Amino acid sequence: MSSSDFDTVVYVANAGDGTIGSYRLHREHGRLEPLATTPAAENVMPLALSPDRRFLYAAIRSQPLRVLSYRIEDDGALTPLGSGRLEGSMAYISTDRRGRHLLAASYGDSVVSVSPIGADGVVGDVTQTCPTGSNAHAILATPDDRHVLATNLGDDRLAQFRFDGQLSANTPDAAATDPDVGPRHFVFSPCGRFVYVLGEFDASVTTFALDADSGTLSRRSVCAGLPPESELTRGMPREEIPDGDDTPRIWAADLHISPDGRHLYLSERTTSTLSTLRADPETGSLTFVANQATVAQPRGFEIDPQGEFLVVAGERSDHLALYRVDAASGELSHASDAPAGTKANWVEIVTLPR
Repeated sequence: MSSSDFDTVVYVANAGDGTIGSYRLHREHGRLEPLATTPAAENVMPLALSPDRRFLYAAIRSQPLRVLSYRIEDDGALTPLGSGRLEGSMAYISTDRRGRHLLAASYGDSVVSVSPIGADGVVGDVTQTCPTGSNAHAILATPDDRHVLATNLGDDRLAQFRFDGQLSANTPDAAATDPDVGPRHFVFSPCGRFVYVLGEFDASVTTFALDADSGTLSRRSVCAGLPPESELTRGMPREEIPDGDDTPRIWAADLHISPDGRHLYLSERTTSTLSTLRADPETGSLTFVANQATVAQPRGFEIDPQGEFLVVAGERSDHLALYRVDAASGELSHASDAPAGTKANWVEIVTLPR
């Protein structure tokens, strides 16, 4: 099917409003059309899609801590289905590859958890919570669904788990980045052979090779994600910055890869910029390409499944920015803006057959 055979809908979590905004992406005109604002709860933050793109999940980081389940209707509307209890304020959620379990990582509580997803697509109460390294920040199942990886920002490591519906420590139980990197978000290459890890404190991206049989990582290389002329100081946990210290520090946020695996994009919040890296799909090596201004404090963004557009949300911006993606060069060209809610922070995109 061509891209004209799909409706593309963008969902954005607005933590300050306690809502999820939805937008239709008009490809031919390069614009986002606001569709609806769906109630969620205060501090709605990480979102996740089911593998079949029929359900959207939203973690609530205010009391009571929980995850909300929504059915995505044929027109993109969200129908609330229920909620499940979480034991932690979750910075990141994802589903396993079959859509049977919700995985979650808590920065403040330094735990990861597993919750069941019913045949009706609804996430139930958490069934397993595991202490992990300091400041868990992201969690994903490997492509074959037999293992799980989770970043631990405070320990400069990625925890490695076996997974059969429950988590158990792998051997070894972690892989390390360089010191003081602060591993935050990560993505798998489309081929599944590489894992790219964003450092919050230095905006670097570390390439790991994934051994599919063992579910373990081996470090390959590191690429800078900001231009050499950047004058930012290395970052540190925000809660450790002294009052009154306004030193411009690196504060990287989100990381995504193009569907063809040839370009990575990362956001940096202090400078409110997006960076483009070129990836070699055969070796996993990365090369810095460009850095450009975007919305204020870009916490989250996403690339549409066709790889033609990128949508970015800023926590201190009153609008979303839409970019066209040049498939050959990876270049981002600004197409248009659309109004956003307060403290917009997370973006998910689905394509719905017409």
